[in-house]
Order: sequence, then structure tokens, then C-alpha cells
Amino acid sequence: MEMKMKRKLSESILDKLSIDFLRSQVLKNAYGNDDTVIAKLDPRILLVWYLFVGLVPWFVSNLYFLMGCFLLVIVTTWMARVAGLVLLLFAVGVFSQTGYLLIVSLFFGGNMSTVVPLLILTLKVATCSLASITVFSGLDPDRLSNGLIWYGCPERLSFSISYAYRVLPMLMGEFQNILLSYRLRGNPPQADTLMGKIRYLCYQVKVIMHAFYPLMLNTAKRSRTTVEALEIKGYRYAAVNKEVKKMKLSSLKITYNDLLFLALSVLWIALSVLAAELM
Repeated sequence: MEMKMKRKLSESILDKLSIDFLRSQVLKNAYGNDDTVIAKLDPRILLVWYLFVGLVPWFVSNLYFLMGCFLLVIVTTWMARVAGLVLLLFAVGVFSQTGYLLIVSLFFGGNMSTVVPLLILTLKVATCSLASITVFSGLDPDRLSNGLIWYGCPERLSFSISYAYRVLPMLMGEFQNILLSYRLRGNPPQADTLMGKIRYLCYQVKVIMHAFYPLMLNTAKRSRTTVEALEIKGYRYAAVNKEVKKMKLSSLKITYNDLLFLALSVLWIALSVLAAELM
């Protein structure tokens, strides 16, 4: 019975670590959140909100204010329906940067005088990270590019960010094709036992490392084709033409939901500042 439970556990872990699962989670976070509350907001409002929540906590060391900002971004992350894999990576990243220091300080005789500064640093990192996850999972490439252009961002920079989003599915597809070619030509170890599954996982990691160079080479070839297609369609002329820019930004409209989101955020930040002053 115990062996069956271990076998099912190892099989479920391997299923979760498959390339198809990772690909679906990444694409879901980048393109699968169009129907959320955050995705329907105006990109200009989201960028302003992100600049405040993502920068101000680094210059404030009040614990109550940081707790208020952290609770705010938790709610917005939930509203954005971020993929589970991204949240897992966020938790691992925060713990690897600052979270483990809390445990180490307590284990080696620390007290509240050492815990509080570490907690403040952890809240800063977690707040800025969740704010980034919220914004960039709720903005598709076109809306993000339009928002940056409206604020005066250079066209080439905004296009580069938008193109990085659009090239993501191509990268994932190319990566999967390379892995499949390695599997056809390779001889993976048997995964019948627990040690066999561990060896199989190590084999998969080795194949991923070997697939890095051909992935970059094939992506560079496709990028050149994309640039040539853009040049044929007159991309450089459209980037500097005011009429084209006006048509491109005509879809940006601030609605009642945008003002409500901004007002609630400002109200919550004001309450956090008030709590920080009173405590």
C-alpha cells in the first residue's frame, strides 16, 4: 500500500513537471487572462498604479504601510487569476531571497529586533513582485504597447516589449519540438522505480540544457524573417507617422471601472498611511 502511494506521488510530480504543463501555464498567464477584471482596465491606469505600488514601498520602512500594500496586491493578484506555476515561482523566489533569513535568524538565537527588519525587506520584495505579476498578466502585448506609447515611450522600445510577448508562444513551440527530436534520438532511463524516476528527471534536465543552443539559433533565424516582414509592410514609417499613432491609440478609453479601481486603491493606500501614523 505504501509503495503504491509513493508511486502515485512520484507519477503526479512528473506529470506536473512535464513540458506541456509548463507551456500551458506560461501561455495561460500571458494570454489566458483576457476576461478578468484587471485585464479589462485601461493600460494607462494600470501602469500608473504599478509605478506607485512597485516603487514607493522601496522607500518606506513602516511595517503597517507595507502590510497594507501587500494586502492590496494580494487582492489584485487574485483578481488577475494568475497561473499557479507563476505563484509557485514567486513563493520560491521570495523565500530564496529573504524568507529563509527569518528562519535562520530565529534558529540562531534571534529575537523580534532582527525579525522585524527582515519582515520589512520580505514585504518590499513580495509587494513589488506581486504588483509586477498582476500588471503583466493582465495586459496583452497590444494594450501594453499602446499604454507605453501614450506616455511617450519610444516606439521601438514599446514594440520590443510587445514583440517579446508575441515571441513567447513561438519560443515554447520551438523548445518543445527540439525536446521531441532529442527524445526520438535518445535512450531515456527506465522510470519504473523511484530511483528510476529520479534518473529520468535528471535525464530530462540534461536534455533541456542541451536544447538551449539550438533554441537560440532557431529563434534568431525566425526573428530575422519577422524583421524583414515588418520592413516590407512599412514598420519604420508607421512608427513615426502621427496619424498612424493617433489611430493606434484611439482604442484607449478610461471607463467607470478604471476610476473605481483607482479610487479604491487610493483609499486603501490612504488608510494604510493613516494606520502607519497612528501606530
